[in-house]
Amino acid sequence: MSETIAMHMSDGLLNAPTSLLFVVVAVVGVGVALAKARGDLDDRTAPMAGLVAAFVFATQMLNFPVLPGVSGHLLGGALAAILVGPWVGALCVTIVLVLQALLFADGGVTALGANVTNMALIGTATGYLIAVSLRRFARKGKGGIAAVAFVSALVNTVVASAGFVVEYAIGGQGGVAFGTVAAAIIGVHVLIGIGEGLITAATVTAVTAVRPDLVYLLRGAEQKLELRA
Repeated sequence: MSETIAMHMSDGLLNAPTSLLFVVVAVVGVGVALAKARGDLDDRTAPMAGLVAAFVFATQMLNFPVLPGVSGHLLGGALAAILVGPWVGALCVTIVLVLQALLFADGGVTALGANVTNMALIGTATGYLIAVSLRRFARKGKGGIAAVAFVSALVNTVVASAGFVVEYAIGGQGGVAFGTVAAAIIGVHVLIGIGEGLITAATVTAVTAVRPDLVYLLRGAEQKLELRA
C-alpha cells in the first residue's frame, strides 16, 4: 500500500496543549496576513488569488511517487507567494487546508493549526523570502524564473517539514523516537521538494509567459522581462 507523506498531520500526532498552541499561532498569523493582504488585492489580483487557491487545492489532491511505497503532493506555499505575494498566498493555502480538513478529512481537524502554521505560514514565508533574494535572476528570462521558482519551492518544502519536526519535539505523541521522525520527515521532504519544485517552476513559467504583469514577484519589471526560449 502506498503511503502519502506530505506535511498533512493527522489527529493524535500532537498532544492537546501543543495542538492548541499552534491553533493560536495559526490564528494570529492568518490574522496578520488578512490585514496585510488588503493592500495587495484589487480587481486584477483578486481573480488571480482565486485561481491560485483552486490550482493548489486541485494539485494537492494529486500524489506523485518519491520512493517505493511513498508519495507526496504539492504544498503550494512558494507557488502562491510568487504569483500573488506572501500575504495573499498564505490566505490561499489556509483556505485550501481548511477545506481539505473539513470536507475531505485530509489532515486532522485538531492538527489544523499546526498544518496551517507549517504550510500556509512557514512555507509561504520561506518560499517568498527565497524568491525575493533571487529576484534578479527571475528577471533574466524563462530559465531564470524557472530556476528561482524551483529553488524556492524546494526550500519551502524542507523548511515547512522542519516545522513539523519542531512541533513533534514540543508535544509529539506518535510513539516514535524524535530522531527517527526528524530523519524520515526531512529526508523524504527533500525528495518531495524536488517534485514540488518542478511543478512550481512549470506553473510559474507558464503564467509568466502569458501574463508577467500578474506575477507578484515580477512587479515593476514587466517591461524589462525578456522571456528567452
